[in-house]
Amino acid sequence: MRAIVTGARGTVGTALCRGLERAGHVALPWNRKDVPVGDAAAMERFLATSNADALFHLAVASKPTNLENEGWIVNEWWTRELARLCDVFAMKFLFTSTVMVYTDQARGPFGPDTVPDAAEGYGHGKLLAEGAASSASPNARIARLGWQIADAPGSNNMIDQLERQMSEDGAIRASTRWLPATSHVDDTAQALLAIASMPPGTYLVNSNRKWNFHRIVCALNDLHGGRWKVEPTDDFVYDQRMIDERVPVRPLEKWLPLKE
Repeated sequence: MRAIVTGARGTVGTALCRGLERAGHVALPWNRKDVPVGDAAAMERFLATSNADALFHLAVASKPTNLENEGWIVNEWWTRELARLCDVFAMKFLFTSTVMVYTDQARGPFGPDTVPDAAEGYGHGKLLAEGAASSASPNARIARLGWQIADAPGSNNMIDQLERQMSEDGAIRASTRWLPATSHVDDTAQALLAIASMPPGTYLVNSNRKWNFHRIVCALNDLHGGRWKVEPTDDFVYDQRMIDERVPVRPLEKWLPLKE
């Protein structure tokens, strides 16, 4: 398989390109300098000459485009055009969304049929992009992701946030009443590869079935040499888990030493 990847330098994009190559596929990173967001003709030429079989749309607006209506162009127009062009060139199209399409007021765990309720902010923007993809192509695949865990800081993953909180506050306050949606980034990449071969539709990617945030942070602390001070709290009450039995994703307890 030859797969175009937007956002190839991001947290999930880096892992996905690595996963593609390990599986014997070819990853084709999208270069915004060569193919600018908003340039419909350049986009069509790139897809037409790529000989790609699939396109994984992971990118967010990491840098200003200086285009008028930038938010709409990056979130909705770009996603809609990519989905449409993938149909034209017989490519599979997968768009990565977020668990944040469900607000803190929604009641989890969430399933494939749970109606998202985000009406503002990042989650709402992703929800609009989901709609753009679905309206442009009946063949679109949408994957909602949780908070990504990597093996080290440096890629805007959970470890970065924990390191930052420890540095700034001298301790990590972690709720025992929050069950987050989260996965190791390499497991997320493998799930995306699997979803690309599944029927069109919306899928949920989450490795956490039963653990609260405090337990996860304590387990990560053990894994990373116990260098953090972790304090339990009960000030954030939220079941954010996403449950989708169709998606093959390694459970947290298969690699993280979570304790009962």
